[in-house]
Amino acid sequence: MTRATEAVRPRSRSAHALRQEAHGVGRAARAAWDGPGRERDLVVQSLKASAAALLAWLVAGVWMGDPMALMAPWVAVVLVQATVFSSLMQAARQFTAICVGALLASMALAVTGHTLGAVALSVPLLMLLANWPRFGDQGIYGATTALFTLATGAAGATAVGHRVGQAALGAVIGLAVNAFVLPPIHLRDVRENLAALAEEAADVLYRVAGDLRDRASDAQGWSHASARLEHRLEALRSARRWSRESLRLTAAPLRAVRRSPAQIPPQQDDERWSRVTGHIRALTRTLAVAADDGRVSSAPDGPVLDAYARLLELIGGVCHAHGSRLRDGDGDLSVGDAAMTEMYDLLGRLRDGLREHAGQEAAGTTVLGTLLLQAENLWSETVPTGRKG
Repeated sequence: MTRATEAVRPRSRSAHALRQEAHGVGRAARAAWDGPGRERDLVVQSLKASAAALLAWLVAGVWMGDPMALMAPWVAVVLVQATVFSSLMQAARQFTAICVGALLASMALAVTGHTLGAVALSVPLLMLLANWPRFGDQGIYGATTALFTLATGAAGATAVGHRVGQAALGAVIGLAVNAFVLPPIHLRDVRENLAALAEEAADVLYRVAGDLRDRASDAQGWSHASARLEHRLEALRSARRWSRESLRLTAAPLRAVRRSPAQIPPQQDDERWSRVTGHIRALTRTLAVAADDGRVSSAPDGPVLDAYARLLELIGGVCHAHGSRLRDGDGDLSVGDAAMTEMYDLLGRLRDGLREHAGQEAAGTTVLGTLLLQAENLWSETVPTGRKG
């Protein structure tokens, strides 16, 4: 490989990365333009934070005539958080950190009589306080406030009161803008994550069924697919927490202005798909263990394996229908008579195969029995008449 080739490859990788990033930005912009979603919510929050900073600057710098109107817009732009409740909590923590930083900076300057000495005395202590869990991620503002206070040379009781007053003004403006101007409501995220979880479950079942039909033992691929499903479940739980928090301290009329979904899927749906995720994880783990050549137990073969693969495909189709209905608000979850008859026939054939394996060998019976149990569990959780059947 020549030096010229070695020089071209990093540039080509950089150009590819830039193109991918540009495509990602373009997709996000189109999604924000097309309709409601996460991208449009981010645009709204960014514009709200900018408006809060501008309003704070106008109030502090223009109307109140403060020549150093920095603290108010600084606090206002930070406090436009993802939820009104989190804005209130962040305001309390940040305001406390700013008060502590301004006070310690003034005290350190009074003791040392020199700016450098005041920095050396106050900033280490404030950085230690920044790690206090009560401050959360707002503790750093104590140290930055101290540096700002000392850099401007404004110390003493009057300067501290001025900085604290500006911080209070910015906090009020930031909270008001976030709470009353298109307040952030995250009800949509629960439905989207639940739909994504159902569709991801369908994809995993389709993949396992295809591998079983082709007699391919992709234990690592099954494990990775199951891990991705677990990540989807964690995202759903996070979205559920955000949705609950976004409703706190948000007035009902303002929710109507946002045109947020009137209802979100109930908590029982989260629990049901959590059980589905657990059954799929157990199923893929059983298959991965059976695919290990060093194990005594092995997966069944022949017509029984084909019937099991077909059953997983049918259950995966029901999972995909659940996802489409959650995402689009329509779709039929009922299973057709032909598909239901096929499901019952497959279950009957698998049970007959289990009885046949029990009379032949114990090792294969153990694996088939475990796989059949997980398939029946998936059936009961996803198929509308699964429990009754």
